[in-house]
Amino acid sequence: MSVRKVWLFCVVLMLALSACSGGGTSAPPSGDTSSQPAATEGGKEEVELVMYSWRPEDKEAYEGFIAEFQKQHPHIKINFRSFKSTEYNTILTNSLTAGTGVDILQLRPYSGAASIADAGYLLPIDDVPGVSDIPEAYLDAARGADGKVYGVPLFINSAVIFYNPKLFEENGLQPPQTWEEFLQVCEALQQKGIIPVAQAGKAAYLLSYTHNVIGTSAFGGEEYVQKLLSGEVNFTDPAFKESIKRMNDLVPYFPPDFVAIDDKDAQALFYTGKAAMYINGSHRLETFENLNPDLSLDILPALAKEKGGATPMINWVDGSYGIAKATKHPEEAKAFMQFLASKEFGQMFSDELNRLSAIPGVVPKHPLLQKMAELSEESMTSYMMLVHFSEGTPTTKTTFEDSLQGMYIGQLTVDKVAEDTQASADKWFQPQ
Repeated sequence: MSVRKVWLFCVVLMLALSACSGGGTSAPPSGDTSSQPAATEGGKEEVELVMYSWRPEDKEAYEGFIAEFQKQHPHIKINFRSFKSTEYNTILTNSLTAGTGVDILQLRPYSGAASIADAGYLLPIDDVPGVSDIPEAYLDAARGADGKVYGVPLFINSAVIFYNPKLFEENGLQPPQTWEEFLQVCEALQQKGIIPVAQAGKAAYLLSYTHNVIGTSAFGGEEYVQKLLSGEVNFTDPAFKESIKRMNDLVPYFPPDFVAIDDKDAQALFYTGKAAMYINGSHRLETFENLNPDLSLDILPALAKEKGGATPMINWVDGSYGIAKATKHPEEAKAFMQFLASKEFGQMFSDELNRLSAIPGVVPKHPLLQKMAELSEESMTSYMMLVHFSEGTPTTKTTFEDSLQGMYIGQLTVDKVAEDTQASADKWFQPQ
C-alpha cells in the first residue's frame, strides 16, 4: 500500500464515529498476535486470538461469553482487550497498519467499518455460518464497497425519549405523542419548576439523537429518507428546515447553558428527578438502572405527525466485530465469528447487557427492550445522518451537528444550518 493510501485510511479512521464511551484502558500490545503453540488434550494446538473493543465496561460480560465459546473450542484462547472509546481509533489504526497486535476487532458502524474494509485490512466473512441469516439491513453496517460483509453486527440501538412516569403522574401529565403535545408537556413541566428535557450540548453528536426523535415527524420518516437518497429533495427542503426549527424552539425547555453541559451532567439531572425527560440512545437504559435502580423509567419513540399516527423507532446497528486480514489464525477467528452470529450468543448478549440483538430469534427479557422491539416491528426508520450521511471530511453528520451548536450560540440561522449541511453533502454524496 502506498504512503498516500495509508495516510488517507488513517484520516478516515480517525474521523469514524464513536458510538459509545467508556472507562479505563489498557496499553496497546506490541509484537505478534499469536502465542507460542501448545498441545491441548484434544490434540489441537493452542491458539490465542487478541480481541479489541472500545467498551471497557463490558469486559466482565465478555469474559462470560468467551468462557461459553471455549467450552466448545478449548484450544482457542480469546484475549479480550478494551480501550477508551476516545483512544480506540488511534490504537486500532496503529495495529492495523503495523499488521500485528489484533485478530478480532470491534468496528464502528457504516462508514467506519467500510473505510477499514475498503483499505484491505479485513477478511470477508460472508461464508461464516449464521452470517447470511442476519437481516441485510443490519449487515449493511459492516459491508465494504465490494458488497461483501466484513463484520457480525453487535446490537441494535434506538434513539428514544426516556421519561419519568412518576413525575408525569404527579403533575397530571400524559406522555406526548405529537410535536404539539410535546411542547405542551414541556411548558407544563417548566411551570412546575421541573426541567423538561435534560439536554447536553457540549458534545455536538448528542444533538443528533434529539433531532432524530423530535425532527422525524417534521419531514416524514423513512419515506423522506428515501427521497433524500434519490435526490428528489435535499437538506434545504422546507420539511427538513422545519426539523431544525424545532430544535431551536426547544431551547427554553433545555437546562440553562446546556451547550456547556456534559452528557453525564444531563444524565444526573434526569436520574435524580430534576428533569422529566432525557433523549439519547437506548444503551442508556443500562446506565440509568445502574446509577439509580429505583428510578421511575419508561421510554417513548419518535413523535407522530398527527394524533394516533405512527410513532417510529429510530434504529441503527451500533458496531460489529470483524477479523483482521493479518491474523495468523483465520479459521479459528472465523469459528469465533460463527459463535458471535449464533442465537446462543445473541441471547446471552441481550440478557447480560440489556441490548437489542441483531441476531434473528433473540427475544429480550427486559420489558423496556421488549417494548422497543414491538414498536420497531410496528414502525421503524433509520438514523439518517449516521446510516446514510456519515461520509465526507468532515462528515455531513458532523457538519450538521456542529452547525446545530453554532445555531445555539447565536452564530447560525436555521437556514444556514440547512445550507451548510447540504454544502457538505454536495462534496461527496451522489443520489442513488
